[in-house]
Amino acid sequence: MGTRDDRANLVDDDPFSRPQKARIHRIHQRQANDGTIHFDTNSGNIGGMLNQLLSGFQQKPATMHDGRIWHFSKTEKSHLAFAMGAFTLALGLMQVGGIFSISRSGLIPWVIGLLLAMPVMFLAIGPAFLLHEIGHKIVAKKNGCWAEFRADPKGLRNGVLVAALLGIVLMAPGAVMVAGLVTRRQNGHIAVAGPLVNLSLFIIGVPLWGAVIGLTGSAEFAHQPYLSNGSLIWQAMIFDIGWWWLFANLGLGLFNMLPFGPLDGLKVKDWNESSILSRTGYFCITKNLLVSHGALGAYGTIAKYCRLLLKQIRIDYRVLI
Repeated sequence: MGTRDDRANLVDDDPFSRPQKARIHRIHQRQANDGTIHFDTNSGNIGGMLNQLLSGFQQKPATMHDGRIWHFSKTEKSHLAFAMGAFTLALGLMQVGGIFSISRSGLIPWVIGLLLAMPVMFLAIGPAFLLHEIGHKIVAKKNGCWAEFRADPKGLRNGVLVAALLGIVLMAPGAVMVAGLVTRRQNGHIAVAGPLVNLSLFIIGVPLWGAVIGLTGSAEFAHQPYLSNGSLIWQAMIFDIGWWWLFANLGLGLFNMLPFGPLDGLKVKDWNESSILSRTGYFCITKNLLVSHGALGAYGTIAKYCRLLLKQIRIDYRVLI
């Protein structure tokens, strides 16, 4: 006597009651008005999904959001806000040296220093992270893919913990999730978009922060405490915003261009190996110039070097667009 294939439960109910044998749970897919795709199960676990994968059942492809390229769902906005908040807290903890620096400065000065450092880090490094991810998203959607940022709660939690204990930031805030069929070339374009955004922000930052620091005289307060004898040293905050803006964009861009693991560089290398060598070279040379010439001389020297980058940046953006 033949037996009923369990996969048939996905189509209709089993007319025979067999409670001793587990059924495959149905998975329902729905799309919200804002374009976000949700997957619901009638059980609280992933057993149904796992059984379907093992049985070879192929779900109908999800409908991709075909609205504006700059569309952000409510879920994505909440994930971005969560990631930015945790990232800013970790950066603030790094600036004050972690929780063990309380013994040197005292609790109240430490808390005040943390509260002052967080907005500085938010303005200086926040755009480097946020716009990097948005760069991936925009190019992915331009190539017909569904793309939304998703935070990594475990990575954020561990990053904040490391920053609190050691005073350094080692964090994986999250990434843009991409769904869709793309060629190797398109995948390379999606990957290189993030580092190109960082390089563009760096080039914009050279004249911008050079002018701001020069007009405010903030260079005289380089790397000084933000609070001294009860007075706020706002020039020190301005200098650190400009300084960290440059270093963060160069550092984040260079790190992501490394051709290893899940980093953007591996996807770029898979698309075009000569492309990754040239882009990584840009970041390395510029980083060395910034370090070797110090806080003041770097602006004039790198401003000349940026002219050489502008031509390549325009070429890269023509390819992406």
